[in-house]
Amino acid sequence: MKVLMFGWEFPPFNSGGLGTACYGLTKGLHKHGIDVTFVLPSADISLKADFVRIVSAENSKHVRKIAIKSIITGYMSQQEYSQESSRVWNSKGSKKGYIYGKNLFEEVERFAKNAEAIALEENFDVIHSHDWMTYLAGIKAKKVSGKPLVVHMHATEFDRTADHPNQMIYDIERLGLEQADKIIAVSNLTKNKIIQHYGINPDKIEVVHNAVEFNENKFKKENFRIKEDDKIVLFLGRITIQKGPEYFVYAAKKALEVDPNIKFIFAGDGDMAPFIIEKTAELGISDKVLFTGFLRGAEIDKAYQMADVYVMPSVSEPFGITPLEAMRNNTPVIISKQSGVSEVINNCLKVDFWDIDQLANKIISVLKYPELHECLQENGISEVKRFNWEIPAKKCIEVYNQSRGVKGG
Repeated sequence: MKVLMFGWEFPPFNSGGLGTACYGLTKGLHKHGIDVTFVLPSADISLKADFVRIVSAENSKHVRKIAIKSIITGYMSQQEYSQESSRVWNSKGSKKGYIYGKNLFEEVERFAKNAEAIALEENFDVIHSHDWMTYLAGIKAKKVSGKPLVVHMHATEFDRTADHPNQMIYDIERLGLEQADKIIAVSNLTKNKIIQHYGINPDKIEVVHNAVEFNENKFKKENFRIKEDDKIVLFLGRITIQKGPEYFVYAAKKALEVDPNIKFIFAGDGDMAPFIIEKTAELGISDKVLFTGFLRGAEIDKAYQMADVYVMPSVSEPFGITPLEAMRNNTPVIISKQSGVSEVINNCLKVDFWDIDQLANKIISVLKYPELHECLQENGISEVKRFNWEIPAKKCIEVYNQSRGVKGG
């Protein structure tokens, strides 16, 4: 089977978990004998992988050449956009920041036009589009080819904006979901949101949970301890409203009142970073909170391994691969109950994202009681070994067959 796949990012040129998921999934599909052509809006000439054919939409034979390459991603902060078109508001109605820009929509439209030309060039059986930025591209490819379209929902607009959706993006998402022959949701949480907010028939949606790839990155923890007595609590991800960074800071304040020898690390960047930095100063804990900026490759594993506990306090997390990454690095995990990954892992601690008292208590407990820490480590690493990208890849193949009307999946 040949799959024409549209994505917005691919490691190492990625800004979040979407690229990580696309990498793992295409590798899993390759192991099942699926031939994937992965189309990006633009791609660096050095971007190659032996398990997938990567195509830049700007380099298609029939595409109008554009001198300036697209550098816009679906998760860029307000400072990185030249124009704004969407605002995110907090619960009190105050402006929190801008997460989309006008140029992003222009890029989405241009990608869709280029996709039409590429669909005429390529030989494929199924179209697979990842998240809203590629849905219009998938629809165009379906129209000119007559091949079935599968759309993959990694995160809804309601997740990214804490239930304050941008109407233009919502409309694109709904159109993609309606035009798709089948829909892949990364969790039951996401499936229910698709049904509730977009009015899609549940029978059209299949849940395929994400996985994690194992590697050999190992580091000597003692080489990068801040101080011997310090315990390290890690937040790794985009510093945006969806990820709940403010709850991490509020919990940090409470935990430090119990144990002042804790260091809290933010590994990542995002539009809320300035707000979070100011908040740590306001709470009087800025000397206990460190910011690393965005990490890539082996640096990510190093961050997990130096941490005594990893916390994912997401307000709305469709899945969440980072807890699996932490577990593969033998790091205890605390996650919000409002996450898709909480559906599939048990050897972790779970808390409502808004309950900063419970979050602080769980952080202190993991750091204070060696038995709990070791239990989460040992059982966590055993559990995460069951997560393999070949499993979701096989489920995706079943969805492809359903979209093509092949009986028996």
